[in-house]
Amino acid sequence: MTDYATKEAGVSFDPATDIPSLAGKTILITGTNSGLGKRSALELAKHSPAQLWMTARDPVKGKEALEEVKQAAPGSNVSFAELDLSSFAKIKEAAATVLKSTKKLDILMLNAGLMGCAPRLTEDGWEIQMATNHLGHVLLLKLLEPILAPDARIVSLSSSAWKHAPPGMKISFDTLRTADNEAVTPVFRYVQSKVANLLYAQQYAKRNAEAHPKQIIVSINPGEVKTNLFTREPGDEHMKKLQTEVVPKVAGPVENGIKNQLWAATTDAANLVSGAHYAPIGVEEKWGLAEDEELAVQLWDWTEEALAGQV
Repeated sequence: MTDYATKEAGVSFDPATDIPSLAGKTILITGTNSGLGKRSALELAKHSPAQLWMTARDPVKGKEALEEVKQAAPGSNVSFAELDLSSFAKIKEAAATVLKSTKKLDILMLNAGLMGCAPRLTEDGWEIQMATNHLGHVLLLKLLEPILAPDARIVSLSSSAWKHAPPGMKISFDTLRTADNEAVTPVFRYVQSKVANLLYAQQYAKRNAEAHPKQIIVSINPGEVKTNLFTREPGDEHMKKLQTEVVPKVAGPVENGIKNQLWAATTDAANLVSGAHYAPIGVEEKWGLAEDEELAVQLWDWTEEALAGQV
């Protein structure tokens, strides 16, 4: 099992001591009902942010997680907003809730995700994993841009999945309006969405650098982590094998898995390159698909077209 606190894994990072005071900071995290999102919220709440927004698709589980964080960080100002990232309408509702009471957003952690689920389309007609993991987060980011602080930090959770894409695989844009399991398997639909998380962060950084030179967006790989992504109903036999045979051997605990995203969200800006992708902890990676500029531009253009009229 990887010890993400060791120097060999990059920088040493302990959330208890290395997260600075967050006084005056407002934070929003997606997918905080469990796993990396909930644990990130818990650790950040301990460092006295002005306000911490927790979001989840399931309001019951989301509010239960909210109470856990409040108990772990007494006196913290923690709020909940229901957020279903597979629905453009629900994303707009959640953003409106935040915008009503929040004037400035300092840290936006795009954490939520689906993995390897059975193929289906969202109510807006998009393949569920790309819609939730990529399109939904981009729409949320666009809606919250008016309140992003001049030096806002945006952390987009990708994964190590992009490294395991088969040779020649890119994003099959022509399959993203279908739920055809034969065209692209559920696992590789997930891989595509994680490639999208990484490449979109690159393009966002480039295209916003002049207008917002102090804002930083990065994508991160949390490492192999035992989360609910690996316990949900598998979309096919490939995913089932991954859940039962691979994950138990390589995945580590959530308390280690959160370190890279917490480091990216709170480390000094001088330690980050906007648009970069970081493996645990703080190790910049760029090779293979992560260097595919043509695909990154294609993704940007496709995303803009998919979200046309939504903002």
